[in-house]
Amino acid sequence: MPSEDNAPSSISKVRAIPSDTEVPATDSVVVEEPLEIRIRRGEAEEQLGITMRTPGADLDLAAGFLWGEGFLAHPENLLEVKVCADRSLTPRQRANVVIAKVAVNAPAQPRTMERRFTMTSACGVCGSTNISDLRTRGTSNVEQTHHSLAELASYAEALNGRQAIFTKTGGLHAAVLIDPAGKPVIAREDVGRHNAVDKVIGAALMQALLPLSGYSIVVSGRVGYEIVQKAICAGISALIGVSAPTSLAIEVADEFGLTLLAFARDGKAKRFTSLT
Repeated sequence: MPSEDNAPSSISKVRAIPSDTEVPATDSVVVEEPLEIRIRRGEAEEQLGITMRTPGADLDLAAGFLWGEGFLAHPENLLEVKVCADRSLTPRQRANVVIAKVAVNAPAQPRTMERRFTMTSACGVCGSTNISDLRTRGTSNVEQTHHSLAELASYAEALNGRQAIFTKTGGLHAAVLIDPAGKPVIAREDVGRHNAVDKVIGAALMQALLPLSGYSIVVSGRVGYEIVQKAICAGISALIGVSAPTSLAIEVADEFGLTLLAFARDGKAKRFTSLT
């Protein structure tokens, strides 16, 4: 791990001993560090939560999280995202705190919470948990994709060559945004699937691309509810996952018109919809 005096990086060098030789060697592993996300409205500042993430694109991650969880109604609600500048903290500590400044008329806390958001690299955000919550926030159905299932299935290939850290460590998930013309435009990696998606959507938000009507997103790993929720909130038309979907992910995708493909490998995939 980096020393206390240095900001965290994405890759760390460690010692590994193979079972077949027992000869120590140097290896690379993915870095997992806590990121505290704070929101500032006027003079008031509060902590939203802490997520375990891979350092890198942290401003995108914070912006994408705010959008997906309903803290922003319009892109203009986000005034600034920056790393903490508190000089009483070490560079490493400062790098692990991101502050998002929002307009005073930005949506208030989207829902009553007994505690702050709990965010982990494994399970996603314990925030929105059902379809009615998204409807209450005013989330609309997404625009239908104009691409065939075969075209969408082929988009999984966009992950190839865009996972630089995974190539070195084997320990990351990735998300790639595909524009309406079928061109990969934004790729991000993270130890958490939902973090990778937040980073992609946050980058799109800060590039003034939202809503992402007609766009598709490819994600590595399992497709759970939280991934589908984030795609819908960004206006994405199609979601392609490398691994299996969950029942709630399929139900929510159906409700909002999101085309959901999973098991996308070797140019093939399955589209999932509910039976009823």
